[in-house]
Amino acid sequence: MKKIYYGMAVLALCCTPGRAALAQTAKVTVSNDSKLTISRNIYGQFAEHLGRGIYDGFWVDPKMPVKKQDRIRMDIVEALRKIKIPNLRWPGGCFADEYHWRDGIGPRVNRPKMVNTNWGGVTEDNSFGTHEFLELCKLLGCEPYISGNVGSGTVQEMSNWVEYLNFDGQSPLTAMRKLNGHPEPFNVSFWGVGNESWGCGGNMTPEYYANEFKRYATFAKDYKNAKLKKIATGPSDGDYNWTEVMMKNVGTRMWGMSLHCYTLPTGNWNDKGSATKFTEAQYFNTMKNCLRMEEFVTKHSAIMDKYDPEKKVALVVDEWGVWTNVEPGTNPGFLYQQNSLRDALVAGTTLNIFNNHCDRVKMAALAQTINVLQALVLTQKEKMLLTPTYHVFDLYKVHQDAKYLPIKLDAPDYEVNGNKIPAVNLSASQDKEGRVHLSLVNIDDHKDIVVTANMGDIKWNTVSGQILTSANVTDINTFDKPNNIKIESFNNAQKDGDKVVVKIPAHSIIVLELK
Repeated sequence: MKKIYYGMAVLALCCTPGRAALAQTAKVTVSNDSKLTISRNIYGQFAEHLGRGIYDGFWVDPKMPVKKQDRIRMDIVEALRKIKIPNLRWPGGCFADEYHWRDGIGPRVNRPKMVNTNWGGVTEDNSFGTHEFLELCKLLGCEPYISGNVGSGTVQEMSNWVEYLNFDGQSPLTAMRKLNGHPEPFNVSFWGVGNESWGCGGNMTPEYYANEFKRYATFAKDYKNAKLKKIATGPSDGDYNWTEVMMKNVGTRMWGMSLHCYTLPTGNWNDKGSATKFTEAQYFNTMKNCLRMEEFVTKHSAIMDKYDPEKKVALVVDEWGVWTNVEPGTNPGFLYQQNSLRDALVAGTTLNIFNNHCDRVKMAALAQTINVLQALVLTQKEKMLLTPTYHVFDLYKVHQDAKYLPIKLDAPDYEVNGNKIPAVNLSASQDKEGRVHLSLVNIDDHKDIVVTANMGDIKWNTVSGQILTSANVTDINTFDKPNNIKIESFNNAQKDGDKVVVKIPAHSIIVLELK
C-alpha cells in the first residue's frame, strides 16, 4: 500500500476487485479536531478584459433585450449572487499591466480608446472602468480585488488609484472622484501589485520583482477604513525558486502571494486539447494534471512555512482552471471554450484541495467568470446558460467561512492504461448552525464507489444530499439544452451508527448535509 499526502488529508491508495465482482469501496474518518476556517475567499472569481468576459458578458449593448442596470447584465448578477461569490478580480490578468485607470473614469464619451494587445488586438473603448466595476461588485455583494499596473505603469499611478478610491478627505483626487459621482470612498482592500511579473507583466526575475513590490507597496497607502491587503505576484506552477526569493526578501510585508496554475488536458501549451471531444485516456490525463495542484500547493506552502511559520501570508491561487483549445470558428485571442462534466470534476477536485489546505490557501479565483476559459456562465446574445462548473460552486458554497474538518481517506485507484490516480477526493466542514457538509468527487469514469465515513464524536441524526453528474464526462449544457447537466437531489446515503454510508456514482460530485 502506498501513501500519498494531500495537505492535511492522508490518502492511502489500494485496489479492490472491479465493479462486476465487488463494488469499489473507500473509508473516511472525519475529525472535529480543528480551529481552522475555510475562507469564503477561496470561492472567488476572475473577470479580465479578455474576449467576451467584460464586453458582451457583464457589460452589454444598451439595446440588448435583457434586464440591465446601466449596462450591467442583471441575469448574470442574479446567478452569481445565488452562489455567493465573495470577491471578483479585475482588470486582469495580462491586461492589468497595460491598463491605465484614468482612461476608464469620467464621462464615457470622453474616455480614450486603447488597443488590447494581449487578447486579440481589439479596440477597448474604456466604457467599463473603475466606477462600473465597483458598481458591479456592489450589485454582486462581493469584495473587489483590483490588480494594479506594475508592468507599464508607475508607482505614482498605483498610489493615486488607491487614494482616488480610498481616501476620505480633501485632495485633488477625491475631488475628482466626487465629480465622477461617488462622494464616499470605496474602501477597496484587496490589491494585486502587478500580475505574472515573471511573464506578461514584465518578464522580471524574482529578485528584481521583490524590490519592485516593496517600492510599489510603500506608496500604496492605508487610509481610514481601508487597510490594504497587498498581494504580490507569486510563482507559476512549480517555480519554487520564485517563492523562496519572495519569502526571503519580502516575507510578511505582503498579505498574500499569488499562484497561477492551469490544468491543460494534454499538458502541451501548443495543443491543449478539445473542451468537448476527448477520449477516456485524455480525460484521465486531465484529471491527473488537475491533481498536480496538490503537489504545487504543498511544496509552495512548505517554503512559505520556513519564513512564515505563523502562516500570516496567504497563498492566493488567483488563476486556476481548465484551459483547452478555443471552440472552432472563434477568435483565438478570446479564449472561448465550452464547459463539460469533466470541467466540473476538475473544479470539485481543486476546491477540495484548497479546502484541505485552508491553513495557507486563503483566497483563490477561478479563471474566468463569463465566456472565457473555464467559465461559470456562457452567453449568446440575450441567451445565457450556467455551466457544470457553476453548479459545483453552487454545491460548494456551504463551505464558505465554515469550520474545517480534517479527514483521513482510504480510497481505491482509478486506472487507465496502467496509470493510476486516486479515484475519490473530498473535503468536510461544519457551518455555524452545526450542520456538517461533505463534498465528495468520484473521478472514476466507470465504477461506482461506496464510501463509509466515520464521523467520530460529531453528533448528527439525518443525512440529505445533492448530486451533479451526467451520462458522459463529455456532456455539456447548450443554449438549446441549458439544463442538460444540473444539480439534482441525492438520496443514496444512509446513517449506520456514527457512520454515513454513501454510494457515489461514476464521474459525479456529491455534497452531503448531516444534521
